Amino acid sequence: MVLDSAQTALRETTLQRPKIREGQILAQVCACAVCRTDLQVADGELPDPKLPLVLGHEIVGRVVEAGKKADRFKLGARVGIPWLGWTCGECRYCRSGQENLCEKAKFNGYTLDGGYAEYMAADERYCFEIPESYSDVHAAPLMCAGLIGYRSLVKAGDAEHLGIYGFGAAAHIVCQIAKHQGRKVFAFTRPGDDKSQKFALSLGAVWAGDSKTQPPEQLDAAIIFASSGELVPQALRAVAPGGTVVCGGIHMSDIPSFPYDILWRERTVCSVANLTRRDGEEFMTLASTFPIKTIIQTFPFREANDALTHLRTGQLQGAAVLTMS
Repeated sequence: MVLDSAQTALRETTLQRPKIREGQILAQVCACAVCRTDLQVADGELPDPKLPLVLGHEIVGRVVEAGKKADRFKLGARVGIPWLGWTCGECRYCRSGQENLCEKAKFNGYTLDGGYAEYMAADERYCFEIPESYSDVHAAPLMCAGLIGYRSLVKAGDAEHLGIYGFGAAAHIVCQIAKHQGRKVFAFTRPGDDKSQKFALSLGAVWAGDSKTQPPEQLDAAIIFASSGELVPQALRAVAPGGTVVCGGIHMSDIPSFPYDILWRERTVCSVANLTRRDGEEFMTLASTFPIKTIIQTFPFREANDALTHLRTGQLQGAAVLTMS
């Protein structure tokens, strides 16, 4: 399913099977979750994608071929393929353990072809082993909603009272992790979105309400997964002095001006950019220690446009996952 240009429907077509290079594997895609970043690429909100492009970066597949010097995975092994597809290993960020900020990084489903296809090539160094307790379709959302959610949670520190703004795919995973860690989760949704509020409560949130209201208790930290910049001042008003507001998305609308008073007393605003392989390894270890329940709605591979529309119009609870025959 190919994106030819922004703001156009994906086109079903037949391509040659990808040719792998040294250090790469060829994966037969079993499932690929649909991320809001896919939607932002398709809608033209993220700049300079590779075009034409195969979207998709929450991939579960089986290794069917390995290139020279690719020896991490045996043929037939199941692997997870995330957003980060390659880094240079030489820039100041790579050398300092911040490969997520690599100046030359390449990303699956954005600057590299991704998983809305039957086969894809991937650098084996950036693939992960998946705990056997997860099926293909339930493991797929872990590859981004889980990974970026985990990195956002780490950025939030040891917050006992944690706010989550935007209760979609990432939030429904983070909520479970936070509850497992003994934290209290306060979920914020669009005004009037009673369905998502009930969904949050069913996953362990202690309170769920309107994103324009204040929670019943001050928060130690808040994570914003929604792409609305106006939520940043709202979250700052909700966090206690010394608290942190984490912006967990790649794209966000402009943040409106706000009074210094709501930032003062050492409140912090930070963003999360991409992920590192260490994030992936830590998260997969965590996911193997207790069962994360990924709530999914599956779509046949050829209905990728319908899956994107469901995400765009807010018709999903949890994550959409494309399935391959």
